[in-house]
Amino acid sequence: MRFLFFQALLELARHDYFLLRNDFAALHTKVHLLPVANRRVQLGASQQICRSVADACTWYPKQSLCLQRSSVAVILLRRYGIPAEMVIGAQRSPLRAHAWVEVEGRVINDRPEVQAAYLVVDRC
Repeated sequence: MRFLFFQALLELARHDYFLLRNDFAALHTKVHLLPVANRRVQLGASQQICRSVADACTWYPKQSLCLQRSSVAVILLRRYGIPAEMVIGAQRSPLRAHAWVEVEGRVINDRPEVQAAYLVVDRC
């Protein structure tokens, strides 16, 4: 569990680099092209990984927004053999965007209601 926490912290810093450069396209490409590792998935692994990302965000010196949290979670989930997708959605009124993680169509790092509240713009 502690190892996952440190992996999440490292990935938050890496993703911060993309966001500091305003290079959303590179971040999107990184997440989109990352394959799912061929590993045997342990029961409860997705919850454990999402919890480690949430804990790392708490201790990270900068505020981590949904895009950063979700992209880090997807990368770790795929490294551990879980076919996760980062979903980016938008809302018209009030105008806002949000990112979350799904595994087999189920939201795993946010409330399930986000699927109904946001129109899906992209999946990667």
